[in-house]
Amino acid sequence: MKAPELARDTSVPETGGLSSYRWLLGVWAVVLAFAVVTAVRSHEVGVPMRDPGGKMFSGRLASALVLLAILAVVDAAVRTFRTRGPVRAVLTTLRTRWTWQRVVVAVSGLLAYHVVYVCYRNMKSWNAFNPLRDDELLRVDRWLFLGHSPAVLLHDLLGQHDAAYALMVTYKAFTYLVPLSVVAALVFLDRIRDGYVFLTSAVWVWILGIVSYYLLPSLGPYAAAPGEFAGLPHTTITDTQAEYLTERAQFLAHPGAADSFVSLGAFASLHVGFTCMVFLMLRFYGFRRVARVMGAYLAVVMLATVYLGWHYVVDDVAGVTLAILSVVLGRWMIYPRHDAGARPAPIGAPNRR
Repeated sequence: MKAPELARDTSVPETGGLSSYRWLLGVWAVVLAFAVVTAVRSHEVGVPMRDPGGKMFSGRLASALVLLAILAVVDAAVRTFRTRGPVRAVLTTLRTRWTWQRVVVAVSGLLAYHVVYVCYRNMKSWNAFNPLRDDELLRVDRWLFLGHSPAVLLHDLLGQHDAAYALMVTYKAFTYLVPLSVVAALVFLDRIRDGYVFLTSAVWVWILGIVSYYLLPSLGPYAAAPGEFAGLPHTTITDTQAEYLTERAQFLAHPGAADSFVSLGAFASLHVGFTCMVFLMLRFYGFRRVARVMGAYLAVVMLATVYLGWHYVVDDVAGVTLAILSVVLGRWMIYPRHDAGARPAPIGAPNRR
């Protein structure tokens, strides 16, 4: 794997006071604006912000901080051993690399990201009050495939047993991809500013995802045309889909209940959107070989979303579009054109500054 060409040698820590991190203000401006929009929407629907079991904010943030510490030690060890330094030098590398400024900026980024995520999940939950547009999305999918259901075509092509289990595993792997990729970007890149391009792009995935959810509220093919998926084996995906429908019904019946929460939203597919964003960022950083692997994973994820009934084909197309917009916005926010020291590479090329 060819390493990205960055502006500094890996042994040189980022220096300067917090004033050198002015670009961080733009990130927090977006986060706070989204939080205000969420608060206004909460007032409109009469449902308070929730974090059931800490799964959306507190638990996720704590896990991210622990993962940050673990990966920082791993990164320091790799950098030390790469230069044939002694084991005792790992601590020195760690201290040199992780100045108090970098620690503050990294923690600030994770806090900002998780504020956006909990707002996104609540906004997604409140989207249940809007009328559904699944019938229109079903018609578009069938029009694209000359009157056929793309999910049924995949079932006929791939079968309805082994492929179902393989695609289930691929789909569920997304749960680990999201937190690992966000934290890894802050740890393994030489300059944390480069890692913030990833983090800010991820923030925009969730924000633009909410825009798409409210544009076309929908549940997905498995809810709109359940008969098309009756031949699939019973898996944890089946249980999760049934659970989501039950949660939605309970929320609409008792929106004031403390544990009422909705997790359903089809357009756009943020499984595809986030995965595609990771693929584009790997290209941006110059990790060509890993990007190819991620590209293959993205293709399988897109198949899985349709095969398992989570999304329409147009949801996946929207997810890719959303990812491109997110990366453009994320890169522009961290490396604006008016910044004389910012020379970001175009998407799809190594990051040369």
